[in-house]
Amino acid sequence: MSVLAAWKRDHYSFILSISEEEARVKALNEYLSTRSYIQGFTFSHADVEVFRKFSGPPVDQYFHVVRWYRHIEAIYDGSSEKNDPCKLQTSKGKRMQPPWTPPEGTKHSRLCLYNSLTRNKEIFQPQNGKKVTWYCCGPTVYDASHMGHARSYISFDILRRILRDYFKFDVFYCMNITDIDDKIIKRARQNYLFEQYRENKITSAQLLEDVKTLFSVKLNETTDPDKKQMLEKIQNAVKSAFDPLQAAVQAKLPAEEINRCHEIMLEEAKDLLSDWLDTKFGSQVTDNSIFSKLPKYWEGEFHKDMEALNVLPPDVLTRVSEYVPEIVAFVKKIVDNGYGYVSNGSVYFDTMKFDSSEKHSYAKLVPEAVGDQKALQEGEGDLSISADRLSEKHSPNDFALWKSSKPGEPSWDSPWGKGRPGWHIECSAMAGSILGESMDIHGGGFDLRFPHHDNELAQSEAYFENDHWVRYFLHTGHLTIAGCKMSKSLKNFITIKDALKKHTARQLRLAFLMHSWKDTLDYSNNTMESAIQYEKFMNEFFLNVKDILRAPTDVTGQFQKWENQEAELNKNFYDKKAAIHEALCDNIDTRSVLEEMRSLVSQSNSYIAAKKSSRQMPNRLLLENISSYLTQMLKIFGAIESDDVIGFPVGGNSQNINIESTVMPYLQVLSEFREGVRQIAREKKVTEVLQLSDALRDDILPELGVRFEDHEGLPTVVKLVDKDTLLKEREEKKKAAKLAKMKIPPHEMFKLERDKYSIFDENGFPTHDAEGKELSKGQIKKLKKVYETQEKLHKEYLQMVQNGSAN
Repeated sequence: MSVLAAWKRDHYSFILSISEEEARVKALNEYLSTRSYIQGFTFSHADVEVFRKFSGPPVDQYFHVVRWYRHIEAIYDGSSEKNDPCKLQTSKGKRMQPPWTPPEGTKHSRLCLYNSLTRNKEIFQPQNGKKVTWYCCGPTVYDASHMGHARSYISFDILRRILRDYFKFDVFYCMNITDIDDKIIKRARQNYLFEQYRENKITSAQLLEDVKTLFSVKLNETTDPDKKQMLEKIQNAVKSAFDPLQAAVQAKLPAEEINRCHEIMLEEAKDLLSDWLDTKFGSQVTDNSIFSKLPKYWEGEFHKDMEALNVLPPDVLTRVSEYVPEIVAFVKKIVDNGYGYVSNGSVYFDTMKFDSSEKHSYAKLVPEAVGDQKALQEGEGDLSISADRLSEKHSPNDFALWKSSKPGEPSWDSPWGKGRPGWHIECSAMAGSILGESMDIHGGGFDLRFPHHDNELAQSEAYFENDHWVRYFLHTGHLTIAGCKMSKSLKNFITIKDALKKHTARQLRLAFLMHSWKDTLDYSNNTMESAIQYEKFMNEFFLNVKDILRAPTDVTGQFQKWENQEAELNKNFYDKKAAIHEALCDNIDTRSVLEEMRSLVSQSNSYIAAKKSSRQMPNRLLLENISSYLTQMLKIFGAIESDDVIGFPVGGNSQNINIESTVMPYLQVLSEFREGVRQIAREKKVTEVLQLSDALRDDILPELGVRFEDHEGLPTVVKLVDKDTLLKEREEKKKAAKLAKMKIPPHEMFKLERDKYSIFDENGFPTHDAEGKELSKGQIKKLKKVYETQEKLHKEYLQMVQNGSAN
């Protein structure tokens, strides 16, 4: 026997002599830690003998024994008893891998969407794998797009991007443009007739008479409270133009002055005159081109607004005017299927016939609204609810599929005579033409549920003879303006262009992301201030991380050792990613997502601050991973359009060059040079140079969109920020400083300067300096002026508090 074999045998003899199994296993584990049993390991008879003593697999805590046991077990012939030593290979030969058990893992969340068809969150399951077919109701283009439009189209853009870029669905998105509609017809006629009225060079005396007569008639006719209120406001505006024109005519002022007053009067009374002219002459407008000019212009403006809001264009855009033949064919088949009827050249949908069918159900979305005549008439349009039109229906709940055209309305040929499409049929025919008999998602505003979407469903299911034209109906919530419904009568009608003059597209989108897509969103100063602060909070984090990443290091220096702080932040990072995924699966809850992102940034900021306070470099790769992830999420949401890996683009999304990478090296050199100059100036006590250095930081660089942040004992942080943002910050700081000063009562002002004064009178006015010496008459005279100025400022502040404007 060799020396090695004898040594092994002695150890195994000792191990075998231990009767208690746990002690024996422990001793074996200690022995096995001294020898190799993996590569080239040959089992001896001693190994086999010890192996046979095991009643079962050893516990995991004895690592070496577990590995040793599995190696022997792997070559053991299971058909024989374990105590048969012949069945164990004790020499080199073919070995088998030990059995492997997969981890249990966690349950995967699935995307759920709030489906208006069930009024519940439902698991989202497209009909065809990852492909998603989606139809969205587009605008009726007869006026400027407003924030109500933005509510729907930004929200759907966010949902679409998340489905496509986060959940990786293949989204096919179709949207329509309604360019044939009662509102368009009426507005087009009004615009045309008003321009004719202007071009006819009517006399100022006649204009005054027309306006005066119109107002008296209109005020008497109007009973709706909102319309009456709006009319009274118009009357006030017109009166401010009426009186000067009347005075100019009566005084026989020069023609130039009368014409100026005349034009002002025309503009102020435009809405009133247009409505009157349409009532009087609307039926005489017959040129179809008049009705296409208006929607073509406003469609162009709508697309510009959507581009400005960074809303993705649809994959397919359908216009009603281009689908009239398809609409006619669609209506014809509904009639052929027995769900429509012809009456006096118009075609109506038979709601009773449809609802009585076992295969169908009318008003799936809002069944409780059936019979709501006000809603139904609004859906039919102002030009389609006259007594003669309503009398053509079999039931008040029936609605027009095809309308016979009256004089003053555009018309197209059909089997039932000259006419035009009804509103609801337009979407059905166009969506059916593109997406077929069933789509995954149909989207629109909350106010479209009944009758528009319920009628769409009925028509389409009557055409296709199915009951699943739409699988998931998504409706965006209402938009209010500072708590009130948006309306021209309340003077709170805000166009998208007006909104973009006050806030950026990103800020508007962040405001939408901070609210549920299906709930009411209040567009107010508070809402926008929250969005602005969120943007600033995220941007500061991105700028700080960029500054850290710019710090010079060698190739190996970027891989830093992880301590407990890094491990904890990384754990929080993955916890937040999991929470964000859960929130997105839960009806795309972007509000919770943004809060989780905010929390992650707060944790990262705390980590950075802790590292800096201990003069340690934060972990570059960890912060880069976190900031890249947050940037990617904001890109998915449409809040960042650029290709930058980290943060918001400098200079806006439309920049073709990367300003930051171009100018930052020069700014870094300037920063280091400035820091060197400041250090020398401090040592030599040259205050003028320090003041120049501060002026560079506070006054000159902000004008260029550059921020230098000085930190005691640390390198200056260099940040590229939007110029307007920096200038606004500077103004806000000045205002805050002024307000803070105004808050101080004059009798407290000098008491805050104990380093200058020691004794004060009953009004808080100083009488002696810090050394107890009485102030001179000249000093008192100067201080009294300061005191009187503070009295005025504080009085102004108290007035602001009373008016509620002190914030």
